[in-house]
Amino acid sequence: MLDIRLIREKPDFVKERLSTRDPSYAQMIDKLLEIDEERRKIKKEIDDLRAERNEKSKLFPIYKKEGKDTTQIQERVKEIGERIKYLEEKLNTVEEEFNNLILYIPNLPALDVPIGKDENDNVEVRRWGESRKFDFEPLPHFEIGERLGILDFERGAKLSGSRFTVMFKEAARLERALINFMLDVHTKQHGYTEVWTPLLVKSKTLQGTGQLPKFKEDLYKIEDEDLYLIPTAEVTLTNLHADEIIPEDQLPKYYTAYTPCFRKEAGSHGKDVRGILRQHQFDKVELVKIVKPEDSYNELEKLVNEAEKILQLLELPYRVVLLCTGDMGFSAAKTYDIEVWIPSQNRYREISSCSNTEDFQARRAMIRYKDKEGKNHFVHTLNGSGLAVGRTLLAIIENYQKPDGTFEVPKVLRDYL
Repeated sequence: MLDIRLIREKPDFVKERLSTRDPSYAQMIDKLLEIDEERRKIKKEIDDLRAERNEKSKLFPIYKKEGKDTTQIQERVKEIGERIKYLEEKLNTVEEEFNNLILYIPNLPALDVPIGKDENDNVEVRRWGESRKFDFEPLPHFEIGERLGILDFERGAKLSGSRFTVMFKEAARLERALINFMLDVHTKQHGYTEVWTPLLVKSKTLQGTGQLPKFKEDLYKIEDEDLYLIPTAEVTLTNLHADEIIPEDQLPKYYTAYTPCFRKEAGSHGKDVRGILRQHQFDKVELVKIVKPEDSYNELEKLVNEAEKILQLLELPYRVVLLCTGDMGFSAAKTYDIEVWIPSQNRYREISSCSNTEDFQARRAMIRYKDKEGKNHFVHTLNGSGLAVGRTLLAIIENYQKPDGTFEVPKVLRDYL
């Protein structure tokens, strides 16, 4: 959530930055400022009336002691009370309108984020590894998996519908091995604390990280309960400290968790229908950092390097891309995507997205820290995939495939199998 004081003090700056995402946000800021002005006027009138009521109330004992008539004072106090009640009800309506609008406004892009409309305007930062040259026609992972009997899309659809998959034998074991491998690297080499979190969360928790209310259509909700299946462990890990004030000497905090993730993939009809690239249920190892503001951009670079390390150990070629303003996620101020090479598509595909949200999520979730002088400040939060497990499995099957239709297992995983 953006700081309303920043919007009041620098409306043109806020509108200019948000317009690099989408020009329509400028109108939302104008509307928000109108509502905010009305809200402030109502609050001031309530405060003034309360002050007047207090002053009038002080006169009662004085008038009685002096034998004066208190009728006018009583009538005015009653009138003030009725007016306050009316204004408080009006304020509740205006506050709700204000909160509903500000929660739909995305984060401001950092000043060094390239301006652009979509993925075509993203900027490649670096590449690692050479894409393999095959002396045969490489197959897509779903053909290899089906021929080996380890990926079963028909049974996945029979059980749950489209975009669900059943894994057998080597695929199931490799999925489990990858989860353990990723968690071991991040906890033993990168200093993360492993966490096991619930898969069902309250709406307030999703609001804290920005999934609600804007992306409600992408979420799976439990009927008649205020519970949703998580779309990513970013939600639970970031909200571990919601409504808390963290002592400064306890920062930074690094958390990692493996969870299944659940997304409806609204708006993705017809995209990546074959295989396991885009599923309604998928496994992911998530990385979350909670840090002091002055450290957050150094921590973002470290976060990207930590996610890259997994691909390097697996010897999978990839590239790092800096996302443009029009392609960034709702809560992000700056995002790097890591894209792994997919031979059958002859292109790189996203396997991790690493973002600094600055204090955007912290304001929504009320996560603060207390400095040495005793003052409270909002933290900065960062998140990234370390990595998406199914997409890593996909990349291994395709990059390590052999002419006979089988595939090798990366050296670093063999002890895990």
